[in-house]
Amino acid sequence: MKMIPMSRARMDITKLPELLSKDPGEGAVVITRRGEPVLAVMTYELYDALIETLEVLGDPELMKALRQGINDMKEGRTTPWEEVKAELEL
Repeated sequence: MKMIPMSRARMDITKLPELLSKDPGEGAVVITRRGEPVLAVMTYELYDALIETLEVLGDPELMKALRQGINDMKEGRTTPWEEVKAELEL
């Protein structure tokens, strides 16, 4: 993750969206004060994905279903997509 000092962040705040979009894999920068991390600035897409992930992780029923789906895949208990489309007449 890219780290930038607070003084630079203050001067470049309006340029941060472009800085973050240059490397979509990053998605965030750490703002430091006296060399210590104090803030993280991220793209809205990353923020939204993190919130969605937290919601999924916080939902016991959804996590149970997710774990079951992962186990089903590992055990080969899946249906090929082409078969599903044919059943649904898609």
